[in-house]
Amino acid sequence: EWRSERGNFYGSTVVVLRTGDPPASSMSLIAGLALIEAVDTATPGRALLLKWPNDLLMSGRKLAGILLERSGDRVVAGFGVNVANAPQLPDRRTASLGGATWPQAFAPLLAASFARLLTLWRTTEPQALADAWLARAHPVGTRLTVHASADEAITGTFGGIDRDGALRLRRDDGSTDTVRAGDVSLE
Repeated sequence: EWRSERGNFYGSTVVVLRTGDPPASSMSLIAGLALIEAVDTATPGRALLLKWPNDLLMSGRKLAGILLERSGDRVVAGFGVNVANAPQLPDRRTASLGGATWPQAFAPLLAASFARLLTLWRTTEPQALADAWLARAHPVGTRLTVHASADEAITGTFGGIDRDGALRLRRDDGSTDTVRAGDVSLE
């Protein structure tokens, strides 16, 4: 299912979990990989990188976002891509593809990438997908702040991700936290 609003792409798909599937939390890895692959295919040569947990950046600006929501044995994967224009947001810089592709052309690219990666998610070692995600993400060692809530922020360096997609945050005191949810600011 997809829709276009002001020339931008919004789409979602529902995945029914099966016995033996990897942890549902690791689906964020394939959603990110599918999104970056689809943008690469639609508009090659862009400076893209994945930002944990659910953003796609272009030249350091937010181009797209992913939302995963689980209910029972179903996971809804939602995608929003600034295809035509970028909203002005007070708390982050944004980017768009400037109309280089149309939502109607982008939708089948994303659907095909997601379907292919969903099959890999079910048949490949989870570490292989984590490694593939890391290859397209902000580098290990990047300074970042994790905002777990409006009142709680933890600063450190990006220590990679676990095979289920959790972030490893290396604190300045040498300890490492495993973060499963939160908003990340790159420094």
